Amino acid sequence: MTGFAVGQQIVYPSHGVGIIEGIMERAIGALRLDCYTVRLADNSLVMVPVSNAVAIGLRVPLSNRECENLCDHLAEDFTAPAGDWKDRFKEFSEKMKTGDPFAIAEVLKQLTFLGQTKPLSFREQRLLEKAQYLVVSELAAVFEQPEGNITERVLQTLVTACATHQSIAAQTLAAASH
Repeated sequence: MTGFAVGQQIVYPSHGVGIIEGIMERAIGALRLDCYTVRLADNSLVMVPVSNAVAIGLRVPLSNRECENLCDHLAEDFTAPAGDWKDRFKEFSEKMKTGDPFAIAEVLKQLTFLGQTKPLSFREQRLLEKAQYLVVSELAAVFEQPEGNITERVLQTLVTACATHQSIAAQTLAAASH
């Protein structure tokens, strides 16, 4: 009947990690739907129709190996974000909507880099905070560590990735001018 079980940890895209607290039937007008009751990390409760769970992007958290791959991905070089604010915001928003932790990590890297080069707009700052929360909360849940420890690890990794990106960009620019 359902893809998730009561007590199972899940990831709800754009909301983060949660626990399936129950499955109950809800009446919406004449329609009766089975819904997951999900308790999110901020202690809020959301209802997700069982029939829409996959379409919404509800998923199991990454495995330990996948989380290590995600940490490695955070450390890798990246393409420079679009120069135009509107294009950049649209691209970042689309990546965030996918719920793919690797796409979200890419947004986190690019916005962290941008934030080191210039002040971020309010909207970009909010996206940065959301991307960091989503990445950190999933890593913390999977590694069973406090978010503070994971945040420190992620931020150190991002500093390295941004420094690497600046170094590669400078080398490319120097090679192009010769």
